[in-house]
Amino acid sequence: MKILLTGATGYIGKRMLPLLVNKGYHVVCCVRDTSRFHPPQSLNSSISVLEIDLLDAPSLSKIPVDIDVAYYLVHSMSTSDNYKSLEQKSAVNFRNALSNTTVKQVIYLSGIVNESNLSKHLLSRKTVEEELGKGNYNLTCFRAGIIVGSGSASFEIMRDLVEKLPIMITPKWLLTKCQPIGIADVQRFLIECILKEETYNRNFDIGCDDILSYKEMLLGFAKVRNLKRRIWTIPVMTPRLSSYWLYFVTSTSYKLARSLVDSMKVEVVCRDHEINTLLNIHPISYEEALLRAFDKIKNKEIISSWKDSYSSSEITSNISEFIAVPEYGCFKDKRIRQTENYESSLEKIWSIGGENGWYYGNWLWRIRGFLDKLFGGVGLRRGRTNPSTISVGDSLDFWRVLYANKQEGRLLLFAEMKLPGEAWLEFKIVGNDVIQTATFRPLGLAGRLYWYAVYPFHGFIFTGLINKISSYNKT
Repeated sequence: MKILLTGATGYIGKRMLPLLVNKGYHVVCCVRDTSRFHPPQSLNSSISVLEIDLLDAPSLSKIPVDIDVAYYLVHSMSTSDNYKSLEQKSAVNFRNALSNTTVKQVIYLSGIVNESNLSKHLLSRKTVEEELGKGNYNLTCFRAGIIVGSGSASFEIMRDLVEKLPIMITPKWLLTKCQPIGIADVQRFLIECILKEETYNRNFDIGCDDILSYKEMLLGFAKVRNLKRRIWTIPVMTPRLSSYWLYFVTSTSYKLARSLVDSMKVEVVCRDHEINTLLNIHPISYEEALLRAFDKIKNKEIISSWKDSYSSSEITSNISEFIAVPEYGCFKDKRIRQTENYESSLEKIWSIGGENGWYYGNWLWRIRGFLDKLFGGVGLRRGRTNPSTISVGDSLDFWRVLYANKQEGRLLLFAEMKLPGEAWLEFKIVGNDVIQTATFRPLGLAGRLYWYAVYPFHGFIFTGLINKISSYNKT
């Protein structure tokens, strides 16, 4: 059986891929940028890869004719102000492309939309469902509320709030009811419905048995973490203030915070649990989902994270467009040191950022991250998904990984912080030399003034950074 998987580099899609392959299916992975797609080598014989853009209808002609089942696991929640029209256009293009195939079933993961007044985000999801439902195939739609799993946006935002704030003065939308579901159960629903005729041309709400307010979810999170937290809600916090509050305290972007606040004012409670009986699936509790998520984190088994998607940044282009570091009209800070131990220096480069920090002048990096937040950037709170491995497309604090080849000894990062220009940071080990290069392409006079203003700090930070990377401390 051949299955089409859109969003193969996304939070859900990346986790679905190995499960589908283990079921014996051949999976056609649709990605917008193949440079970001790095599946395990063990899956290569069971997958094929297509580079397509759902907004570019001609690119969808690459989809094979002999598709049996297709997953639609993409959305543009925070990458653009007009995401609703973009999502609708993507759905229409996808539907039209599938009309030329033998696909029997399309499976779509949406949001719970049972209220009469929906947020822009949830209304957009509903519109996509309606467009997909017009195709000459059978549509199965699952509607979920908060998805709880290691690396999910909801989980990481709650983690930021609970672990950083012992006392919270919060907006009144924290009293809104929600029915969460664990990521493992979402995956089971998505897989068990394959070619099940009883699910054709229907939509189902999925969630665990717990119906909780967001306040109760935060307190439940604190209980699992053995933390005492106090939460008070006030009615005077506007949606804009709520968005800023969420943005500054957590690792989310402002656009995503704004979308989340709009959606969190809407109850997302399941209509019924009919699908549990149809597919013989009984979702685990909210607390159990949290425990499983932390078990994955403890064992460093985070398969995917929302922070590695474009929704956590302001980038709308493919990252491959930035991989050629420019030379003309750029400022460069290049430093070379002889490594005392090749393997040690390589491991330091591959472990940089996140909880490991930047090895030297971390307080200055934190100040830069705070300033970035003040000006609407991503700041340092995204960290990194895995403490020791890096893949192209991963977020790394306020950088995005453009190129990562450990055998070659080269790591190239692109800045996603707010800047009057564009910036790259490259690490290379050539022979016994560690080469560290910061490149800045200024935008106008403001960019040039910025470079000269921060240059003294660069001398302090970048000198210390390369010295730490090249040194070897025996244990």
